[in-house]
Amino acid sequence: MDDFSLGTLFITLLVILIFSGFFSASETSMMAINRHRLNHLVRKGNKSAKLTARLLAQTDKLLGSILLGNTLLNVAAATLTEIIVLRMFGHDNSSALLIGSLIITFAILVLSEIMPKIVAASHAERVALPSSYLLSFVIKLFYPVVSIATAIVRGMLWLLRIKIQTDRSHQKMNLEELRSLVLDAENFLPRKHQKMLLNLVDLERITVNDVMIPRNQIEALDINAAPSELRQQIITCHHTLLPVYTDAQSNIVGVLHIKRILPLLQETELDVAQLREILQEPYFIPSDTPLLKQLQQFQERHTRLSLVVDEYGELLGLVTLENILEEIVGDFTTQSPSQSGKFLRQEDGSLLLEGSSSLRDLNRKLGLHLPLGEAKTLNGLILEHLQDIPEAGTSLKIGNYPIEIIQTQDRAVKVARIFPAQANKLSS
Repeated sequence: MDDFSLGTLFITLLVILIFSGFFSASETSMMAINRHRLNHLVRKGNKSAKLTARLLAQTDKLLGSILLGNTLLNVAAATLTEIIVLRMFGHDNSSALLIGSLIITFAILVLSEIMPKIVAASHAERVALPSSYLLSFVIKLFYPVVSIATAIVRGMLWLLRIKIQTDRSHQKMNLEELRSLVLDAENFLPRKHQKMLLNLVDLERITVNDVMIPRNQIEALDINAAPSELRQQIITCHHTLLPVYTDAQSNIVGVLHIKRILPLLQETELDVAQLREILQEPYFIPSDTPLLKQLQQFQERHTRLSLVVDEYGELLGLVTLENILEEIVGDFTTQSPSQSGKFLRQEDGSLLLEGSSSLRDLNRKLGLHLPLGEAKTLNGLILEHLQDIPEAGTSLKIGNYPIEIIQTQDRAVKVARIFPAQANKLSS
């Protein structure tokens, strides 16, 4: 080293610190890069992304090479610092050696560790992709040493019964993690699109029992009614698919598609025998069927309506394709919730609600946060909370929402008033 000037040694030391910082930044960026974004770039054919993905597929070799290079450079920096100090202050000045060691330690910490890693963590993709080319060469250069070190490490981990996974790019993601990923993307997605994605994720844990139309609200045809009554009900119905029953509503014998009966309506008298012939076979499903599975079954069976039954085979209600789609994209109706027959907004900010209103509908349409559990309707939630059938004028609070019972009928809450504005004041 006596042949080199002090200026050359200082420049060499600076270059060593820069390369050491490169290894530190590369390590951090490789570990911090967004794997989903990386996979997207790979599918688009980005060469740097493909190389980066290959390096990350062999994490042990990648980290081994980075750490080996970083360690060699840090040791070289310390050794070169000692040479510079000896050249400047002589061999007998131990204080200068101590100060020089402290200075190079601080320089490595700031210039080669903290600053590069902060930059790499903030701009992982910008650092990782171009770094992959040099790292690929370094891995080949250090392959013999790294292979031996990696084999020793693997042996020690095997003795300690510690399993390792070198490729994290194909890790499975559960529903909660996927939901968190969508929530974290709020700065990149419109609010409406984010809500649709969240609803789609939730289809797996929502059952048809949560969104079905209850039996007492089903519009159905009694096949034993007079032909004139059948004709009038068909003409005035609001749906294209109608369940058809005999004797009792729970005894469903088929489903009528309105467009198939149009030719029969042109006759003077409706032919009930022909009406029976055009009925579709009823499609029954258990009440605990997940919505996502039911959506797939609708697609496979090319149908849009299914009848929901409990474990004893009793009819509970029906669910349609539209019910499931509304869980994803929201209601198709153009009428505002406040103008709907089930929701009436008062001047004081309170809401008059029918007891049969679905809790999920109330939460979705009115922005409420009523608890969802065993109860599916507002009436069920109130009865579950009170453990009794309330009288008109009874007041209670559920989930910070003050509720007043306005009308009861047939052992059920018919109309209730809820005060969402007061709940917002309490929560704030």
